[in-house]
Amino acid sequence: MSHTNLRRSWVSSANGHSDFPLQNLPLGIFSRAGASPRGGVAIGDLILDLGAVAELLDGLAKIAAQAASTNSLNAYFALGAEPRRALRTALLCLLDENSDQQAELHPLLYLQTDCQMHLPAKVGDYTDFYVGIHHAMNVGKLFRPDNPLLPNYKYVPIGYHGRASTLDVSGTALRRPHGQTLAPGSEVPDFGPCKRLDYELELGIWIGTGNRLGQPIAIGQAAEHIAGFCLLNDWSARDLQAWEYQPLGPFLSKSFATSVSPWVVSAEALEPFRAAQQPRPAGDPQPLPYLNDANDQQHGALAIELEVLLLTAAMREAELPPERLALSHTRHMYWTVAQLVAHHSANGCKLQPGDLFGSGTLSGPEPGQFGSLLEMTEGGKHPITLSNGETRRFLEDGDEVILKARCNLPGLPPIGFGECRGKVLPALR
Repeated sequence: MSHTNLRRSWVSSANGHSDFPLQNLPLGIFSRAGASPRGGVAIGDLILDLGAVAELLDGLAKIAAQAASTNSLNAYFALGAEPRRALRTALLCLLDENSDQQAELHPLLYLQTDCQMHLPAKVGDYTDFYVGIHHAMNVGKLFRPDNPLLPNYKYVPIGYHGRASTLDVSGTALRRPHGQTLAPGSEVPDFGPCKRLDYELELGIWIGTGNRLGQPIAIGQAAEHIAGFCLLNDWSARDLQAWEYQPLGPFLSKSFATSVSPWVVSAEALEPFRAAQQPRPAGDPQPLPYLNDANDQQHGALAIELEVLLLTAAMREAELPPERLALSHTRHMYWTVAQLVAHHSANGCKLQPGDLFGSGTLSGPEPGQFGSLLEMTEGGKHPITLSNGETRRFLEDGDEVILKARCNLPGLPPIGFGECRGKVLPALR
């Protein structure tokens, strides 16, 4: 009954909250002025201190709260699904409008606006996938109009290993990167600031329990290894990428910055928003047996609306609101999240608690649903015009990209992910 409209919280700001009602309860790492970072739960406009709450709990819920009360959620992720569910159940009871422990909990709540958020976990490894088939098609058409998808795309969940050291939490500004680029008609590359800076709208996937080295995770058990989800912006230097990506793929064009939203929305909170995977078009191959599970195909997809907004320096100065650039959806994922876990570990690769996956850019098939400027402007050939008259081919200094996500189905209270923000700073001289 955790996802009925009838269940309300005694925390008044949670009732009807666009992101963090009682039915969500995402975890993150926060700090107050003068205090060290520690685990907390978002409820309405507030954060509940998990370390202090642990004293009110017992059993698996207490163990989970204690594990989540340090400066990272790695130990909490490592516990697996059962303690995570026990903590969620306990928090639902404590924060329910009928809770008899309101007096004890009031002093443990802090305004989110008075707190600083940090990366939810210490990320040992970060892998970025490419499961948005419409993005793959759109980008492929720019380079291979007659054959946009390479033959392996519909057989293999394509991915590459990213740079964990440059992951940062929402709100952290990024510096325009330098690198090599090759101008059209030139034979010798130049080194300097990126001129074609872009964003990518992605879903982030946090790994919970891992696997032993050499021991693959079966597709039927893969969902149990997923601790939660966030938003992810895979910042991309398109001019650097065009020069360096062959033959080994992205390098400096991707490793300079990746932004993630601070709250981990649990797999349990998203359970009512599970959906059947979109049927593959006629003629597409079915997944190979190690990636094919009937339950995953029936329940492994997610119903999450995704949004990109842009706030330029001129908009900020004129006190204008951010402008929506795209509205997309997770239904455009060609592979399920469980398939990503199963494939990543199929060769015996060791996944660990706190590892992070990016879904790849999740664009829709129509204009207004594209998750990158590369697609919107067809490689910079057709600039977009904003409502204040500004134009963009790619991002300019002072631009701030804001990603949002929301689960919204009839009969269920909507839950959101919070924001994933990042502002572009000029390149260093």
